[in-house]
Amino acid sequence: MTKFTESKCDVLIVGAGPAGLMAARMLAQFVAYKPDLKVRIIDKRSTKVYNGQADGLQCRTIESFKNLGIADRILSEANDMCTINLYNPVDGVLKRTDRIPDTLPGISRYHQVVLHQGRIERHVIDSIDKVSGGRIKVERPIIPESLEIDESKVDDPDAYPITVKLRYMGEEESTPRQFGHGTENGLFRSNLQSQEEEDAHYQLPEGCEAGQIETVHAKYVIGCDGGHSWVRRTLGIDMVGEQTDYIWGVLDAVPASNFPDIRGRCAIHSENDGSIMIIPREEGLVRFYIQMADRAEQGCRVDRSKFTPETIINQAKRIFKPYYFDITELDWFTAYHIGQRVAPTFSRHERAFIAGDACHTHSPKAGQGMNTSMMDTYNLGWKLGLVLTGRANRNLLKTYESERQPFAQALIDFDHKFSRLFSGRPAKDVADEMGVNMDEFKNVFFKGNKFASGTAINYDPSVIVSKGPKSLGDAKLAANIEIGTRLQSAQVCRHSEGLPMDIQDLLVTNGAFRILLFAGDVTNAAQMARVHKFAEYLDSEGSVVSRYTPADRKRDFAIEVLTVHANSRDDVEMHDFPKALYPKFDYNKVYADCESWHKGHGHAHDSYGISTADGALIVVRPDGYVAMVASIDDTAALDEYFGAFLRQPTPNLGASTEVEWTKVETK
Repeated sequence: MTKFTESKCDVLIVGAGPAGLMAARMLAQFVAYKPDLKVRIIDKRSTKVYNGQADGLQCRTIESFKNLGIADRILSEANDMCTINLYNPVDGVLKRTDRIPDTLPGISRYHQVVLHQGRIERHVIDSIDKVSGGRIKVERPIIPESLEIDESKVDDPDAYPITVKLRYMGEEESTPRQFGHGTENGLFRSNLQSQEEEDAHYQLPEGCEAGQIETVHAKYVIGCDGGHSWVRRTLGIDMVGEQTDYIWGVLDAVPASNFPDIRGRCAIHSENDGSIMIIPREEGLVRFYIQMADRAEQGCRVDRSKFTPETIINQAKRIFKPYYFDITELDWFTAYHIGQRVAPTFSRHERAFIAGDACHTHSPKAGQGMNTSMMDTYNLGWKLGLVLTGRANRNLLKTYESERQPFAQALIDFDHKFSRLFSGRPAKDVADEMGVNMDEFKNVFFKGNKFASGTAINYDPSVIVSKGPKSLGDAKLAANIEIGTRLQSAQVCRHSEGLPMDIQDLLVTNGAFRILLFAGDVTNAAQMARVHKFAEYLDSEGSVVSRYTPADRKRDFAIEVLTVHANSRDDVEMHDFPKALYPKFDYNKVYADCESWHKGHGHAHDSYGISTADGALIVVRPDGYVAMVASIDDTAALDEYFGAFLRQPTPNLGASTEVEWTKVETK
């Protein structure tokens, strides 16, 4: 007899890949704040992750992981990539023609690294469990079978307008297969996977049984269920784009070869046999993307079952000539058909969302699949969390699509050009119009590195990005900061003990906005007076900190204020600053843009183009993107900016009641 149950939840995440896990991690911090917030993440697969899949982490993704507190663990296991080697035919012989940096110098503190997706997901899952206090667990194997939205309720913030029917799957049905092969052949499951992990085995949630039907009433649904997304199709959202006729094989293997850069990242164009990209992996593995000789027929699905490890290896041998190539150990293989598609919309009624491969698919060679997927829900998660906890209005959710869909379209356009240049035959001479010009390929590859790194994203004007003709504040006060981009890091010294720190590391991902007060030269009495006046505003009942912070929370809960002055720690004391800038004697709030003993001077004011005579206010969103630049005196701009989307809690924190200390004169 079939078991039927019914439940409610605030957010139902469908799919526990990178996008789904990032969504759960971003929401975990809000569950910690509001324990009755119900967030669920389901997946149809009986095991956590398989081998292969995505494995490259770009700079911006690592920066985000750092702010989530998990980057150090990932970097300790990952393989850092430094150089890209370009190989092309020279007089008919394959030779190295150039070397370029894998990550453009200066765009980030981090370089691109590679690590097995299973290990990345393991660290995210551990973080979800820790931050949520064990309240969010991946539930498997569960599959959604119907989804309905009651449009009459979508504008009611307290309603549960989405009804989803779930079915709990049996073990055989939920066992993943590749090209008709089960996991037992050892090619689909990675040898890097930790077998003792409890979630690597079939196990239904406690109290549930195979075949059970559950009706879930949800406030929000996030579809993170891959390129063949059930959620997207059920919502009636079509993908727009095209397939190429290029087919690529992929190997994760330990190579045996006399190729000079077999353990380096390479882009290889042979004269007539196709191309290869090499990605060095951890634990001695190397990933090979190998262009197959077969071409797909227009409009037809590729029969991937005919691509065996042997056929892929033999094609690689032809491309590598005159070098010898074979493998001593095969961890995994696959084949794929290059296509670029993007959804025109990422949501329905700002209630049901799609993210990751569910709304954009492209070739894997630019290292964007996992990164873009996680950055989608990194963007959505904090917005949804603020709305669900009553801290923001629902108009905030419109910015998910307005920010991520244009970026996805730009990614598809980039991948369309890049994949064709990579898959094309090298031009034999300047008159060969059918061939690929290798100088053009190098130029696109080099310029594309910044785009691929994730550091070039620039969000358009919106309720949370104040720029353009109708912007608040004054962008000229921070001439080197581009509003709508992530705040690039600069070194400062914590005033209390002189410890050099990166500003990005201060932007912990916890749902809070930041106001960075670049105070400038506070030895100037007039400038310090402006700082004191700003502090009086912060302490007042009408300030954005007082109005938007719940009465039972610390003053930095919703909007944290960090001060950076441009003086030596010998020229100004921390207690010269007003108490509003470090309430409760919090010594993590005031920083000096000065010389450090061991790491030199960070020159943060200069780096951001901020005058030490004027200073500036920099508003940074919870995801690290710059929202507004304003004068220290322009508190009205802060009021208007935050008032456009934040909600005042009842009761709020109100004016500061802390007692002023007696200033001690020092000689």
